[in-house]
Amino acid sequence: MADKNAPIGIAIDAMGGDAGPQVVVEGVVRAMRASEENLDIYLVGDTHRIELELGRHGDLPKRPQIEHTTQEIQMEDKAASSLRRKKDSSIARGLQLQKDGKVQAFVSAGNTGAVVASSLLALGRLPGVRRPGIATYVPGRRGGYVLLDVGATKDCKPVDLVTFGQMGSVYAERILKRPNPRIGLLNIGEEEGKGNELTREAFELFQSAEVNFIGNVESNALFQGAADVAVCDGFVGNVILKFAESMVEWLGDLVREEIQPRPMAKIGALFLKPVIGALKQTLSYEEYGGAPLLGVDGITIICHGRSSARAIENAVHTAARFVRHDINDEIKSKLKNASEVTVD
Repeated sequence: MADKNAPIGIAIDAMGGDAGPQVVVEGVVRAMRASEENLDIYLVGDTHRIELELGRHGDLPKRPQIEHTTQEIQMEDKAASSLRRKKDSSIARGLQLQKDGKVQAFVSAGNTGAVVASSLLALGRLPGVRRPGIATYVPGRRGGYVLLDVGATKDCKPVDLVTFGQMGSVYAERILKRPNPRIGLLNIGEEEGKGNELTREAFELFQSAEVNFIGNVESNALFQGAADVAVCDGFVGNVILKFAESMVEWLGDLVREEIQPRPMAKIGALFLKPVIGALKQTLSYEEYGGAPLLGVDGITIICHGRSSARAIENAVHTAARFVRHDINDEIKSKLKNASEVTVD
């Protein structure tokens, strides 16, 4: 474990997210005030806009450093072309700071494709990793579960799914404090032999992997606590994640619509307000910070584009925990017996 007294350097993409510097800077300020860690923060982006937002928050425990950039990668930009055209973007420069050793982690609520591609370009892959995976925490019964990949690698090979399981196991054990985490392969049935060629071959590989593999799990069992880590390709994972997010929003809207025309329901809602608030907190992505990009030789935390200041604050805390717990060293150890992989 890293020296507890050593400062933790984190670069933050100040231009990322739908709201830009206003929300990002507020989230960073909240993190700096709440954290027990010695944080060295670099805010990466347009100096004028960052200074303007910092000026709204008064004194800070330690003033963030600002790394000025002249370009932004927009949400609608294509990842590959934007990296070529916008080499002075907040994403590229933030990751360069990590590559140069000035910081140990990077946090962004910007264009996910650009963040993934730039992380691979700047940081490279860990030994034994063919493709990286984005791991996100999904709340549910028995403490929720880790789902990966949710969008970094849409077209996977069986070995990728096994690697996701190995990396997810470290994340669940070290960050979520799950001893000997249960790794499930997301499938259309629990029985061995179910699914397509990808999942059938991955099942066979998992049998000899050094993880607590519990076999196939179906999506309807995930929220019941069937596994601590659910593994799938990035296409399936992204669909599941966005569907789950839309369901939470829809249920909230439905409750409000049903209460509004009913006076007695409004009275009942007053008594239920603490319960509803606790439920909203449990289900909100804001409470769990960003999603780590596992498999790169560094630390990248990817946030939702609609991240609030609370979400950015928690993403900073997540980045700090990844540094303190030496998660990449743990993953390297987990994968040390993996075969040498040729990257396409």
